[in-house]
Amino acid sequence: MISILQSLSKTVHISLGLAILLLLGLHFGGDGFAFDRYFFSWMFRYLHVLTGIMWIGLLWYFNFVQIPSMPNIPDEQKPAIGKVIAPKALFWFRWAALGTIITGLIVAYLNGYLHQAMTLDIGSGFGKNTAIGIGMWLGIIMAYNVWFVIWPNQKKALGMIESSPEEKAQSAKTAMLFSRANTLLSFPMLLSMVAAQNLY
Repeated sequence: MISILQSLSKTVHISLGLAILLLLGLHFGGDGFAFDRYFFSWMFRYLHVLTGIMWIGLLWYFNFVQIPSMPNIPDEQKPAIGKVIAPKALFWFRWAALGTIITGLIVAYLNGYLHQAMTLDIGSGFGKNTAIGIGMWLGIIMAYNVWFVIWPNQKKALGMIESSPEEKAQSAKTAMLFSRANTLLSFPMLLSMVAAQNLY
């Protein structure tokens, strides 16, 4: 067991295996379920939640842990963050953001509310589709920030692409401010999505 837990790859593969076994147990242990639109809606919602946890978890890690801790880290240790930890975290961060958006749009399509949510159900009153639509638009804005502002600026700040010391400093500030903006949007985004599922 210890050898499994010491390997992230083994841990993840066994976790996925357990999830599949649980799914099969739920299927064959009860009345079963059809592999229809409802199944695929559930499957993409599961993937949406998984990628969303990865995305927002890393966003909060950056803003609640890494950024506030950087001034307290000795200069000789900072390269370990910038050259090793940050690039790996940013890899999972940006792809989780994209995965969250794509799976969320698929869930909305499969459940028949994509158009209503994207138009905020204007003219039909303020209800479930408006609430989920607000969350979807906030998520899309946040994902745009990740891919088209934070990531390009982080590449400069971390020295992944050639840039002057002044550009690095400005890029680091821009990336931090947009990451902080995403943190600001994350609470209302999550509230609107949970509200759409539970208050209407």
